[in-house]
Amino acid sequence: MTAASVSKNQRVNLRLDAAAKDAIERAASFEGKTVSKFILASALASAEQTIHAHETMALDKRDSEVFFAALSRPVKFNAKLLSAFTEHGQRVIPE
Repeated sequence: MTAASVSKNQRVNLRLDAAAKDAIERAASFEGKTVSKFILASALASAEQTIHAHETMALDKRDSEVFFAALSRPVKFNAKLLSAFTEHGQRVIPE
């Protein structure tokens, strides 16, 4: 699908003071973009950074070794875990 065929039908509205608007307009003009395209590009870049920061985890060597060692050990099913599995089976309806 090309960019020309994508329907843009969603809107975001915001209120800002004159100084903020002037700064955004100035920055957009430096990059040769419309204010709308500048705001969209800036917001998407910030959104991607935020999502990445919350969905990824970086471990140092020691922590990664501890993590993978824990994954390689078999799970010990204690009473609380078995109870949680039972309760899950009672509460969750499979699709």
